Amino acid sequence: MKKYRFTFGPWNISTGADPFGPPVRREVEFAQKIREYKKLGFDGVQFHDDDVVPADLDPQATMTGVAQVKKMLEGEGLFCEFIAPRLWEHPNTIDGGYTANSAADRRYAIDRSKRAVDIANALGCRDIVLWLAREGTYIREAKDPITAVGRIVDAVNALLEHDKKIRILGEMKPNEPMDQAYLPTVGHFMGLVYRTADPARVGVLIESAHSILAGLDPSDDMAYALWHGKLWSVHLNDQNGLKYDQDKTFGSVDLRRAFNTVWVLERSGYEGCIGLDVKAMRTTKLEDHTRHLANSKRVFERLVELARSVEAGKIEAFRAARDYEGLELYIIEFLLGKK
Repeated sequence: MKKYRFTFGPWNISTGADPFGPPVRREVEFAQKIREYKKLGFDGVQFHDDDVVPADLDPQATMTGVAQVKKMLEGEGLFCEFIAPRLWEHPNTIDGGYTANSAADRRYAIDRSKRAVDIANALGCRDIVLWLAREGTYIREAKDPITAVGRIVDAVNALLEHDKKIRILGEMKPNEPMDQAYLPTVGHFMGLVYRTADPARVGVLIESAHSILAGLDPSDDMAYALWHGKLWSVHLNDQNGLKYDQDKTFGSVDLRRAFNTVWVLERSGYEGCIGLDVKAMRTTKLEDHTRHLANSKRVFERLVELARSVEAGKIEAFRAARDYEGLELYIIEFLLGKK
């Protein structure tokens, strides 16, 4: 029976600050966050480049810092799932990174991404996640959209050329922080994959909330990428409609949608990590600051149990008869505990 590997990023243990209010919990030190992983039953860590070491260190200091983090991970029995260059907070990326109108800013974004590749290598990791957060516009006339798509391809190719073993995983989101993002959905990025220099090394990470924000079902997005053999990681969470990115506990809003997500992963033989990207509610007390992670993992595991106990013969009988009313009731009652 397949055993899933679970990961999350240290940013998921947070102070509870939001755009409308200051922190409500004290900051937890990095080393303490790392010590929480195994206690919660997690296997690996997702990192932004500057989660590992500050972005402004010189190459020697960078590798010294990375070695310290690697030793910390090894001491806890953890692995690094991926590195993602954080290109959306630096002053040089106000107008985007790879698609900035400034050639100097584009060079900064690519150079920092190459540095993220070097950090990944030093941690024994081959996956680089690109969340194209500011690759878009606030007003459509600000950039040439055809040129912008080409520049994203150029950036991916530059990273593929920088290291012949890494894989690039695009993480798509339709909006926020930009009003309109280039390549807003999984389908958009998948169209770009086959125009890169090495399509075999370019795939996707799909986040539940990002699909929902685009008005799509996460399980269908994942199934599409799985058909292409390109779903290499996931960020599971939940979302109340087409609002801002909420990163709620997995399955907390739409349990049936969560079930279908798990069902797709189970039936496909998905081999990637089960990554979580969830935020604790602002009202959460410090002593409960990891409960949202534990709860999300438990919901996923319970839904795996259900997915494995679905009677395939019944499903096929409903489909053959086009009895979708009957099938719907079967699924609803199944989720309610009636088998």
